Amino acid sequence: MVTDATGFGQPSEFADDVLEVVDTIPEGMVMTYGDIAEVLGRGGARGVGSVMARYGSDVPWWRVLRSGGYFPQGLEDEALAHYRAEGTPLVRGQVDGRRVDLSVARWKDARRPTA
Repeated sequence: MVTDATGFGQPSEFADDVLEVVDTIPEGMVMTYGDIAEVLGRGGARGVGSVMARYGSDVPWWRVLRSGGYFPQGLEDEALAHYRAEGTPLVRGQVDGRRVDLSVARWKDARRPTA
């Protein structure tokens, strides 16, 4: 088996599609894991989360959230710095907010990658 720098092997077609969608999310906007799975029509939120955990370091990972707008686990402080820099709307404001305001920041224009 061929492995890449992550040690997980080469990304699957599904993983490539997830990463392509994530790479298109504009600054200040976000999608949930489930949103991405819905756009792709496969994989589910857990599948998208697995891809992000394995291969997501080279895309704007902080723009992919858990349902409810919660920051990526274990990366909360780093993600918050990105949200503040990009002007991502937070619940309770830019200073003390610890959750993205999905009603404002959820990006709904994502498209399924074409082959």
